[in-house]
Amino acid sequence: MSTVKIQKWGNSHGIRLPKYVLDKANIKEGDTVEVALEGDRIIIFQTKKKLIDYSLNELFKNYDVSCKPDETDWGKPLGKEEW
Repeated sequence: MSTVKIQKWGNSHGIRLPKYVLDKANIKEGDTVEVALEGDRIIIFQTKKKLIDYSLNELFKNYDVSCKPDETDWGKPLGKEEW
């Protein structure tokens, strides 16, 4: 167990977590964690979902290139729109 000090950080407050705690919890810089309250305790734990970085090729792998969007007629200008 460690004692840490709460410090002002912008409009919020924060704490610094000791390296051995992060190592034991397998949490690294840049990881996403969740914060919860259980009674008078603050619980910090890793998110269950891991964020995945997709490439453009992966995002568009099922894209149908033959699909052409329809043109939409929005009607005549009603104000000072520039068409």
